[in-house]
Amino acid sequence: MTETRSGIAPIGRRERKKAATRQAIADAALRLFLERGYQDVGIREIADAADVSTTTLFKHFPVKEALVFDEDAEQESLLLAAVRERPDGQSIPAALRDHALRHRVAATDGDGDGDGRFAAFCDLVDATPALRDYAQGMWLRHAAALARTIAQESGLPEDDPACAALAHFALEAPRAARAARAARGHEDIRPAITRAFDLLEHGWRPERV
Repeated sequence: MTETRSGIAPIGRRERKKAATRQAIADAALRLFLERGYQDVGIREIADAADVSTTTLFKHFPVKEALVFDEDAEQESLLLAAVRERPDGQSIPAALRDHALRHRVAATDGDGDGDGRFAAFCDLVDATPALRDYAQGMWLRHAAALARTIAQESGLPEDDPACAALAHFALEAPRAARAARAARGHEDIRPAITRAFDLLEHGWRPERV
């Protein structure tokens, strides 16, 4: 396939069809899980709702838990690209801050329709041990991949502990901001995220009033 003028090859028809099928399966699964609970929905029901065979479902999602986290690979790719493709002169903490504000706050806020879908998703995960375990494993994979990327971009060994610490805190900052918002009531979490990344950039300087 030839490249477009932008230098990026267009997605082929087969790839678009596979992506659409995968999305239909994930959407059907999440809808059923939110309606009835994770444990009370079977794989065959999800396949029927998405109008695919169970064989097709397992080609896209090898385990049931993965149906809930269908954006796992995409989220990791965006996270690593934020570091690798940051503008010249931008620090890694600043690049990760921009990524968090652009992608992770958007996920929290949803599409602005106020239907509480993201909150319902979080409640589903929190209430389901298998999903909590899968989410933790996903978080650890992302943190490890991010730490390696930070080390590569910094010219440091892949197991450098400072890179691992930066990756850990960069992923934790939006979660901590969401937890603080839940405790205080509805508020914009962007200032809290920005302050957290300022700490990563400049070190601890407590604000005084």
